[in-house]
Amino acid sequence: MPPYLLGLRLTGRRVVVVGGGRVAQRRVPALLAAGASVILVSPEVTPSLEDLAAAGRIEWRRRNYAPGDCAGAWLVQAVTDDGKVNATVVAEAEERRIWSVRADDADASPGWTPASGQVGETTVGVLAGGDPRRAAGLRDAVVDGLRDGALESRQSRRKPVGVALVGGGPGDPGLITVRGRRLLAQADVVVTDRLAPRELLDELADDVEVIDAAKIPYGRTVPQESINDYLVEHARQGKFVVRLKGGDPFVFGRGGEEALHCARHGIPVTVVPGITSAVAVPSAAGIPVTHRGLSQEFHVVSAHVAPGHPESTVDWEALAACGGTLVLLMAVERMELITEALIGYGRSPGTPVAVVQEGTLPAQRSLTATLATVAASMRAAGVRPPAIVIVGDVVTVAQEIETLRADLGRDP
Repeated sequence: MPPYLLGLRLTGRRVVVVGGGRVAQRRVPALLAAGASVILVSPEVTPSLEDLAAAGRIEWRRRNYAPGDCAGAWLVQAVTDDGKVNATVVAEAEERRIWSVRADDADASPGWTPASGQVGETTVGVLAGGDPRRAAGLRDAVVDGLRDGALESRQSRRKPVGVALVGGGPGDPGLITVRGRRLLAQADVVVTDRLAPRELLDELADDVEVIDAAKIPYGRTVPQESINDYLVEHARQGKFVVRLKGGDPFVFGRGGEEALHCARHGIPVTVVPGITSAVAVPSAAGIPVTHRGLSQEFHVVSAHVAPGHPESTVDWEALAACGGTLVLLMAVERMELITEALIGYGRSPGTPVAVVQEGTLPAQRSLTATLATVAASMRAAGVRPPAIVIVGDVVTVAQEIETLRADLGRDP
C-alpha cells in the first residue's frame, strides 16, 4: 500500500534519534529547524553533532541505546549502523505506539523520511517507493523549478500583494536572484526597464501584462512620474506588480523614488536586491574592483552629469586624489570631460582604464587604454551604452590573467 504523507509540526515535541553518524548529522539539523526537542543517544557523534550538543541545541546521552529511551517521544529515528540495534529501537517504539523511522531497512521501517526541500514557504517532500536516490533526484528537480519560477503558481491564497522592486542583475538572465525570479513568475503586471533581462519576459504567462518603461539614452523615454503612476494604478486594482529593473533597484535605479511613491499611496512594497553592474561587469571582464597591494577601495559614480555641470554632486577632485578604483556608470558620452577633470586634478594620465560594453551578455566586448587615451579609443571603437568604465591599476590584473591563459599549453 502507498504511504500516507503527512507534515508533522514538531515545535516543542520530543524526538529521539539513536545513532550519531552521518545519517544523524543530516537529519538532526532538519528536526531542529522544525522546532523539535531532540535527544540524541549514541556513545560517539560527528563533530557537527558534538558542536550542537555543546551549544545546548540538543541533549546528548553519551552511551549506547537502552530500553526506555523512547519514552515520551513523538517520533523516533533509528539511524545506527547496527541493524539489530535499529530493530530493537523500532520494536520499542511500536510497543509504545510511537511513529519511528529505520534508516537501514525501508521495508522494515514503519515510516519513511521523504527527500525534502524548501523554497520560501513551500516545502517539498518526495517518496519514491523506498528509493532514496530517486526521491532526492525528483526533489531536486521540483525545488529547482520552484526556485527559477518554472513551477510557481499565480493562483494562491498567499499570493504577494502590492509592488515588488526586483533587481534583475547586470543583463545575463541567469544572474537574477532566486527570489526575484520567483516573484516575477507570480506577477500580474510587469513594468520593465531597458536594461532588465528581457529574456525572462518570454517565460511569463500569456495573460501577464508587460509595460515597457524603457529610458533609451538620447531617445524615447518614459517619464519617471508615469512609471510611478503605473505601479500605484495597477496595485490598487488588486494586481501584484513587479517592477523589473536592471542591476539593483537602489543603485542608480531610482528604486527609492518608486518605493516612496508607493508608500505615500498606501501600497506595500517589497525590495529584492539585484547584482549591480558596477561590480558584476568588471568581474565578468576579469577585473577585480579591489586587489591586495593595488586598491583597498573602490568608488561607484553615476556620470550622467558631466564634471563642472551645476547639477553635479560628484567631488571629482577627491576622486582623482584617492588612488582607488573608479567605476563609472553612464559615462560614455562624457568621457572626454571626465578624463580632463581627473587628469587636471592630479590623476596620472597613464592610469590604466578598461571599458566593458554589454557586460555579462553574449555581445560583451572590452577595450583597454590609459586615462589620457581612453576617450579617443572609445570613439574609434564605436562604444555605445550600456558600458562600464573602470579606472585604476586593477585593470592590469585582468591583463595579467589573460597573458597567463594565453601561455597555457605553450612549450616552455
